[in-house]
Amino acid sequence: QVEFAESGGGLVQPGGSLRLSCSPSGLAHPYYVIGWFRQAPGAGRRRVACFSTDDGVTNYAHSVQGRFTISRDQAKNTVYLQMNDLKSEDTGTYYCTIDLNSNCRNFEKFGANYWGQGTQVTVSS
Repeated sequence: QVEFAESGGGLVQPGGSLRLSCSPSGLAHPYYVIGWFRQAPGAGRRRVACFSTDDGVTNYAHSVQGRFTISRDQAKNTVYLQMNDLKSEDTGTYYCTIDLNSNCRNFEKFGANYWGQGTQVTVSS
């Protein structure tokens, strides 16, 4: 059974920073795409960022490019999403996901076979 240990959400003022962490366990596959979707209040889930564990390729939604950085510490089996210059529109529930079937090069095909429980990010003054 695949499980996720997620952390790092919270309340931050506009312009501030947060770092999300995600540590998956129970995966039998050596390579996969891991990343985050987010869901704003009253909206659907949207892709934020992804990381391919086989070749290290990363990709981002246009709205977060230049502000968010996804990275992986292989030794700790943990993926991070560093979020800088946060804006009110970044508010939402952030879900760590794993996709076994896509490659991060085609961002629009990044999906999810497994979902984390989500962590809340609120950007407000």
